Parts: sequence; C-alpha cells; structure tokens
Amino acid sequence: MVRMLQWAAVLCIALGVASCGKSGVDAKRIEAAAAGEWLTYGRTYDEQRFSPLDQVNKDTVSRLGVSWSADFDTDRGQEATPLVADGVLYTTTTWSKVFAFDAKTGKQLWTYDPQVPGEKGFDACCDVVNRGVALWKGKVYVGALDGRLIALDAKTGKVVWSVQTTDPKQPYTITAAPRAVKGKILIGNGGAEYPVRGYLSAYDAETGKLDWRFHMTPNPTGAPDGAASDKAMKDFAYKTWNDGAWKQGGGGATPWDAVTYDVKSDLIFVGTGNAGPWNGKIRTGGKGDNLFAASIVALRPDTGEYVWHYQTTPRDDWDFDAVQHLMVADLPIGGKTQRVVMQANKNGFFYVLDAVSGKLVSADKFVPVDWATGVDLKTGRPVEAPGARYEDGTVQTQTPGALGGHNWQPMAFNPKEGLVFIPAQTIYGSYTDPKEFSFIPGAWNLGLGRGADGPKVKRPAAMGELIAWDPVAKKARWKAAFAEPWRSGVLATAGGLVFHAAGHEFIAFDAATGKALWRYNAGAGAIAAASTYAIDDEQYVALMVGFGGAGGMGGEEPRRKGRLLVFKLDGKMVPKPFPVPVVLPPLDLASATPAKGDLTKGEALSAQFCRTCHNDGGYLPVLTRSPVILDPVGFKAIVLDGARKPHGMAPFRRFFNEASAEDLRAYLLAEAAKAPPVVKAAMTHGR
Repeated sequence: MVRMLQWAAVLCIALGVASCGKSGVDAKRIEAAAAGEWLTYGRTYDEQRFSPLDQVNKDTVSRLGVSWSADFDTDRGQEATPLVADGVLYTTTTWSKVFAFDAKTGKQLWTYDPQVPGEKGFDACCDVVNRGVALWKGKVYVGALDGRLIALDAKTGKVVWSVQTTDPKQPYTITAAPRAVKGKILIGNGGAEYPVRGYLSAYDAETGKLDWRFHMTPNPTGAPDGAASDKAMKDFAYKTWNDGAWKQGGGGATPWDAVTYDVKSDLIFVGTGNAGPWNGKIRTGGKGDNLFAASIVALRPDTGEYVWHYQTTPRDDWDFDAVQHLMVADLPIGGKTQRVVMQANKNGFFYVLDAVSGKLVSADKFVPVDWATGVDLKTGRPVEAPGARYEDGTVQTQTPGALGGHNWQPMAFNPKEGLVFIPAQTIYGSYTDPKEFSFIPGAWNLGLGRGADGPKVKRPAAMGELIAWDPVAKKARWKAAFAEPWRSGVLATAGGLVFHAAGHEFIAFDAATGKALWRYNAGAGAIAAASTYAIDDEQYVALMVGFGGAGGMGGEEPRRKGRLLVFKLDGKMVPKPFPVPVVLPPLDLASATPAKGDLTKGEALSAQFCRTCHNDGGYLPVLTRSPVILDPVGFKAIVLDGARKPHGMAPFRRFFNEASAEDLRAYLLAEAAKAPPVVKAAMTHGR
C-alpha cells in the first residue's frame, strides 16, 4: 500500500500536477487515477469502481472500525458516492445539498443548500435523492432536484455559476451525479413517468454555457430542434414512433443516471429511461420500437454527435429503463482483447457490447426472467415469451417487475478476478390495460389499469443477491442471498474485498469466494455505494447511510436522518444511536368530522395521486393514521392549497377540486376504520 501511494505521487509529478492536484482535478488526473483518491463517480472514467488500495484486505478487514462520522439534517434516501481530492471529501444528501469535509478528521469545511422548493418532491418519482458531485479544475458541480446545474468553488462552496437545464414548468428532475469530460459537464434528467422528453446536455465547465444537447426522443411535431440529435431523429428515430399519447407528453426516455466516458474510444455511453406512458398501446398504438427509449446510446463528447445505439427493450411495456450502471473494460473474448461496455439491465439480462461499434457480444439472464426466453444474438432483440405483453387487456404478472433485476445501484469490477459484482434482486410485477385512459398534464401517466396488482398468483417472496458475474464465461461464480431486495451499490478493492450493504449491515466479502469476512451494524439501511481513499498511509472506506429511493418508498424501514460513516483499520469511534422510531397509534375516529364524499371516487384518486408515496409501508406519512384526515378544513389546506409545501407536500388543486378532496378524505377515513397496518415510525415530512 505505501509503495503504491509513493508510485502514485511520482506519477502525479511526472504528469506536471505536483502534489497531485493543487491546480484542481482535470482529465490527466482522472485518467491517472491515483490510488489514494476518488475523483469521479465510478473512481475512473471507465466506472469500474475498483480501487488499487490494499491496506484493508482479507487479513486485516476484521480490524475495520469507524474513524469518523457526520450526521446530516436531511432524511429519506442517501444515494451519493463520496468523492475525495486533495484531502477533501465531497458528498451530497437528499434535497441536493452539498457537503465538504476534511477527509482525515471529518471536520466540516463548508456546506451548500440549493434551496430546492419542497413541492418539487412531487415531481420526483422515486424520492428526493442525489447521487453526488463532479470535480473539475477547482469547482464542484451538482445537479439540483429542480433541474439546475450548479458550479461551486471547491474551497469555499460559494456559487460560481448556475444554469437551469430544464423547463421549470415541466415535471423534470435531476438526481444523477454530473460527469466532467473534456472541459464539459454532462447532465441528464429524470421524469419519464410524467409527461417529459428526455435529453442529455453538455455545459462548458468554466462558464456554464450550453455546448450541445442530444434529445432521446423525437420532437412530437417531427420538426428539428437545432440539437445534436437532429440527424439521428430525422434519419431513423422518428420513424420508430407512431401516433399516440407520447405526443402529449414527449415520450420519456430520460437519461437519469448512467453516463460513462471511454478514453480509448473517445465515446460517451448514455443509458436512457423507460418510454412514456409505460403502456405501448396507449403510447404509440402498440407500434414501433420507440427509439431511443430503453437504450444505450454512444455519442461523441466534443459535439454530441450520434455514433451508435443498442436498444435493450424495444417498445418497452414494463418500465425497463436502461439507465443502470454502464461499465467499460478490456475482456479476453474469442482469443483476443476486446473493449466492451457492460450493463446488468433492469430487464434481467447482462449485456456485453463492443465499445466501438455497439455490436452485441452477449446477453444472458443473471436473475429469473420470464417475460423473454432469451436474446437473439443475430438481431440483438429479446425473444419475448407468449403473453408477455398486456396490451390485449390481460393481466401479466412476471419477473422482473418495474423495479428490475438490477436498478440504479452501481456494480463493481475486479479485473484480477474477472468478476462484475451485481446488486441484483428478484421482484415480481403486474401490468394490465386500463378500462379507460385520460392524459393528465403534470402527473403520472403510466397507462396501467387499476388491476395492476394482478391476479392472486402465488410467487416466491422478493429477495436480493450479490452476484459475482463472470462476463466471459457468462455465468455467476458465486452468489450471496439476502432477504432484502433493495440494497446498496458495490465497491471492489485490490485487497480482495467487495463491500456491500444489506438492511442495516455493511459487509465485506471475499471477492474470490463470496465469504463474508466482516460485518458492521450501521443502525439504518444503506443504498449508496461506498468509496475508498488514502491519506498519510491510511486507507479509509466511506459510506452514506440512509434508506429510500424507489424500492424504499414501499418498504417498512423508517425514515432516519442521513449519516456518513468513514472507516479505517483500528478505528475506535462509536456513532450515536439513531433515535428509536415512534409508533403511530390508530386514529380516534370518533373525533372525525364525517366525510360526505364518494368512497369509490376517493379510492381512484388515492390510486392515481397518493399511493406511490403514501403507501402502507410507513416510509412517508401513512394517511390512514394521519390526524389531518379527521378535519376537512385542515385536510384541504394541505391537499389543495399546499400548507405543507416547504416540507415536500405539493398542492393538488391543479388536479382536483373541493369535492374531490372530500371524496379522498371519505375513502381514507373508511380505510382507517379497518384493521390498521403495522407502522414502524412516525414521519414528519422533514427535509
């Protein structure tokens, strides 16, 4: 380890960046990838999330303990990967807040709050999360939930520039970490459940000027946009869309996470989200592949010029985004070394593509898959199982469901073992046509029937796995099973370790065998991926703790304030226990003002607008135990007029009126009168 750090210092000096970065992070520094730093989201441009540090290894990991920790003022899901440069650790929390710490001592150096309006939480389909920052030449870049891209001074946290990357009147969000490539800051957006049209933008890192933009779906009018995507849209993409509801909303395909730069091919690889609405019959009359939804798209970083694409799920019906982690590597395939892009897709297939051409090398099931029997290697298209599509009015229950066989949580790669470590899950989903469909501006428009819970088909319980996948042999070498399907991202190190969190446990596995070598009870769930760095010949492992995200919204894990845990060998610090969750009692319905509304209409409103967030898991306030439903005046003040906007509860007067609010209250009171669900914690709408 010491020799490795000495070598890294010599390399930095040779590259002309004395002391490894007084002039800030630039391309040379990221490409050199000094062992002791973590300069970009996946540590290196190829996003392998592998660290050469080996002080913490199979023999020493049992001595790992907390060196320092930091508690945050925001709860809900913490998804950021901490970056470390020049002895400073940078991370983000929910609501797009940015923090800088002394990476050795944990002293907070500065913090920045972009003051995202609380009601913007309504536009975040899957929690008000943020996955981290980018670093470039003395600046820190963060994408705010409300669509801003903000450049901060790395020393002070002061705003250098800020640009609005989206139309603030539209329900776009940003949750991804930006990427810094060739003097440009790359940022996408989210919101494909809502009526939006996804695109990737490149901004000048110094000035914030827009350099280029690539739309992932055509302009519904067919007219050019003056964007880098125009030629591809005209030549072939527009032809893959038919008339339908997509023209009212934009088609989705938001690039809300994966963006990977490959130095060798000088290409950017972008993963795109689901098409919108989900239901292909409603979206485009059940016709066309709908490019570039559910696709991996290769672009030139200087201009945004289209190079190639590979669509993982043509005419997506199931919310099978292709935004999962995209990793670049050199693999021995067919007797020669091949540069490839790899992805464990939401649809359950592990894809290996040639990085230069986009040609499919292999596609294999890494979790149970029953919507398709396989992928045709000649055409690259999935071979769909009979009855997989629900567009004929039937109910289709299948695996993977909408949460996918693998979601956003990053993978990691150990080049010595030749293994990709996938945080996988098996979760079933049900889909069906609606009896009728009406497009609602500004709201979810999935195109699913209310029977989407499906028939009472007995299925195995949801579960999770950490899979050590051999992309050359095209099979798993080992698996570790978990009761929890929704878990953390992954870190791999030269110490022969794989770090992964499940439930409240942070675990170090033997990379070669899958044996658990060390466990730590974090006191709360973690879904982020850890990073590792070294200062003064000591290796540290950093993990953001805080449960949430799409899979957390329906779980039973209570909301807790976020926490950063930083470990080192023989660390002795003991973080304070999290407060004991408060159990909400059933409501005293005798004190309720009787509701005069229509229960049936109220149930429909609840299904359309409320259940996504306010389910019975207890993560956000469970409305059937909330005192606000007892009083019609207070209820309408919150639901219609936004009395709790600052805390994340948007006003709904734009969607329904006074009578509808009373219908909803009537339904909630009726549900509250039934056997109450088990609720683990009281929720406060805290930010």
